[in-house]
Amino acid sequence: MDYGKLTRRGALGVAAAMTVASSANAAPDEATEKVQGIGGFFFRAEEPKVVAQWYADNLGITLTPTSYDQTPWRQEAGTTVFGPFRQDTKYFGDMAKQWMLNFRVANLDKMAAQLTAKGIKVEIDPETYPNGRFALLHDPEGNPIQLWQPGGVDRG
Repeated sequence: MDYGKLTRRGALGVAAAMTVASSANAAPDEATEKVQGIGGFFFRAEEPKVVAQWYADNLGITLTPTSYDQTPWRQEAGTTVFGPFRQDTKYFGDMAKQWMLNFRVANLDKMAAQLTAKGIKVEIDPETYPNGRFALLHDPEGNPIQLWQPGGVDRG
């Protein structure tokens, strides 16, 4: 497989298939410690407070706690793909953007309608893929965000 031409949707499908295949044949590897998941996503923003509030208001991501007494955002367990892309990929859109977040959603149509009602442009991909459905939007600073409703071979 040519991973240089692999799309995000394809990567999710490959990850799902590999997870199913490897879990059936996997022997415990007690010598290698592995990360348990993503513990944070940190990025630069021209207006960090405005962007953080946008994610809270529109996607339900709790603001970063300002004390240890506050509860941070907790995500539901599910598929996560860690997928570096070629530097010249057009998949993220604007070449100046170096990352794209993909969020799992339970109901893509409902989430898209909710965002659209707030004046946020959401482009739903009309195709249903073997691993689900996708939509694209951007945060206030133009960073690409993909929404994914798992389905088919990957239930998320």
